[in-house]
Amino acid sequence: MDENLKNVLMPLTIIGSFAGGILLFTRTLTDYILKKRMIDKGYVNDDAQAIFKKHTEENKYASLKWGLIVFFAGVSLIIMEYIDFDRRSSLPYGLFAVAVSLGFLIYYFIVKKELNK
Repeated sequence: MDENLKNVLMPLTIIGSFAGGILLFTRTLTDYILKKRMIDKGYVNDDAQAIFKKHTEENKYASLKWGLIVFFAGVSLIIMEYIDFDRRSSLPYGLFAVAVSLGFLIYYFIVKKELNK
């Protein structure tokens, strides 16, 4: 990788990751505070409970999804370490895309199987 490009991308990656972490933490904390205040003030009726349950149902398999995606992405990176390819080849990108897609497909079939029970 070009040294100038590396000097630009490294700080952007670090700052972006840090900002994403702060955003995720702040969002989770404010959602918790909002839900707690609604419960304390007695605003939790059937409609509000439906919103809470819907949000919980949507995120039921989020850990499984991201675990599979990261696992298969890591497997593709390990495989790329042992494959000899030209520097200008698109093989690494294709292998990475196929591995991540495979993770998504496995996640889809697991969730579909669970929801059909």
